[in-house]
Amino acid sequence: MSRSFWAWVRLLGGAGIIALVLWRLGTGAFLDGLRVLDTGTLALAFGIGVLTTVLSAWRWCLVARGLGMRLSLKDATADYYQALFLNAALPGGVLGDVGRAVSHGREEGDVGRGVRAVVLERTAGQIVLLVVGGAVLFTVPSPVLTLIGEHGPVVALTAAGVTVLALVLLLVVKRARRGGSRLSGGVRTGAAEIRSGLLARRNWPGVLFASAMVLAGHLATFLVAARVAGNGASLLKLAPMLLLALLAMGIPLNVGGWGPREGVLAWAFGAAGLSAEQGVTIAVAYGICAFVAAAPGAIVVAVRAARKLRRSAVPSATPPVIPPIAAPSAPLRVRVVLPVRTPALAKPARVHRSSARERVAV
Repeated sequence: MSRSFWAWVRLLGGAGIIALVLWRLGTGAFLDGLRVLDTGTLALAFGIGVLTTVLSAWRWCLVARGLGMRLSLKDATADYYQALFLNAALPGGVLGDVGRAVSHGREEGDVGRGVRAVVLERTAGQIVLLVVGGAVLFTVPSPVLTLIGEHGPVVALTAAGVTVLALVLLLVVKRARRGGSRLSGGVRTGAAEIRSGLLARRNWPGVLFASAMVLAGHLATFLVAARVAGNGASLLKLAPMLLLALLAMGIPLNVGGWGPREGVLAWAFGAAGLSAEQGVTIAVAYGICAFVAAAPGAIVVAVRAARKLRRSAVPSATPPVIPPIAAPSAPLRVRVVLPVRTPALAKPARVHRSSARERVAV
């Protein structure tokens, strides 16, 4: 199916979730998410966003350099801010990442490698989120843990199926590496880039540290939103629900990041004995805080657009190219007429008669 079809599916899916939440809970919870925010809260969210964005850009630098690409922290930070802003402002939530991947790849002369660098960088963050989220959801009391206990056999069967599928996929990839086809070459290239970009000794500590700190920053922003929304529950009680919301934000059915987050928090807070409306309010407050944290990306977009317009407006300083004159089809014949000087005739010598007589006399 075409890409436009899946784009519409993602957009309509996110809009459908938001419409369902509005239908069940009304607009009051959404409006409360706007009312509870003040300047101090937004400033704190902005500061947390600076830290998480710089760390994310540094993680991207590590992965890109591991793949043999040049990327400075300054350029990476600007590109990351632009991507975050576009992800929050445009439907789908991934267009900004696609843009920075393609742009960096073009600058380095290898779009494919640029895209793979961004995919690996984002995958590293998602793996840390899955590991931490899974550990918390399966150990800390929460509605999710209660649901797992009520449906233990189904959860165990699902976990076994996922494990078997992962093992089969691993065997398929291992066998594909040995062939000589184009697919085998792609698999070998991907495995080599995973080793050099993520698992290399000089990279994995930094990638792991940056991913953990970015996750902590997102949780801190969620906690700030919960506090201003009037929720005084402990971090231990909120952590499973907030991590579940972060996991839900990875579902590609959203409108600029909105949709699954609000639906999951409404269910989780309601199942935990808290107010479902308050869950939606926290989700909305977090969404606004995240948008404010990504606001510098709008400045990056505006500056780059103005610079591009300025370059197109300035006339080129390259001298005009004069086309060569075609040679005539027939050779030219040039007749040169040079003046010829005719030497003057010598006058006959005059013989003096007296001299002749003298010679005869002698």
